[in-house]
Amino acid sequence: MGEIVPESVMESVTRTSNNFKEFKTQFADFLPLCDPDTLSELDPIERAQSLLLLAKATTTLFALKLRCNGVDPDDHPVRSELERLKLYQDKLDKCTSLSKEPLRPSTTLNYQAATRFIEHSLPDLTPDQRKNMRDISRREGVNRARSEGNASKRRKYLSSNKTSVKTAAQEFLEKATRELLGEDNGSIKGPLKPREDDDNDMVPLYILHVLLNTYFVFFSRFIFTYECMS
Repeated sequence: MGEIVPESVMESVTRTSNNFKEFKTQFADFLPLCDPDTLSELDPIERAQSLLLLAKATTTLFALKLRCNGVDPDDHPVRSELERLKLYQDKLDKCTSLSKEPLRPSTTLNYQAATRFIEHSLPDLTPDQRKNMRDISRREGVNRARSEGNASKRRKYLSSNKTSVKTAAQEFLEKATRELLGEDNGSIKGPLKPREDDDNDMVPLYILHVLLNTYFVFFSRFIFTYECMS
């Protein structure tokens, strides 16, 4: 066989096999963490990260299986799944960035105090200049109070609309469930529907994808609700 298969190819196969064994061990340790009871103890960001990681791992394995069978993933419906995962990754990154931002500016400027400080620092100001500075300080103070009032009204408005956001999220959940599991007793639809020419040993992987997509419904609901409340 050494004369037929190039040595570089055998090295790649050996390295891939070793990497897969290492992944298999780590993945087996990771799966129990995706138990619903365990996920319920995580905050929404960590829960979404766990589900996305699980989906990316299984989809990558499925694409690798296709390559081993001589099928280009770019010519297979799984390509749409890979693109969808990238879209969810971008949304998750956006939500993660928003969660790290402060709810309000960490520092504010007291215009009245700043005006007094400037007046004492510049004793040569004319009465007109002092008057203009005080007028500017008053206007800034009024604008600031008005801005804070608008922000408070907006927070109250969002609070009063929490029910509508939950309703919209629930409608999204039901629609996504119908699209993923279908109307006829959970049959598989979309790009993950098994084709007639697929091998029987690939069916369990399709079933796993359906379960992951069910997890994705909850992930989508979290993303949708987070964006509505932002």
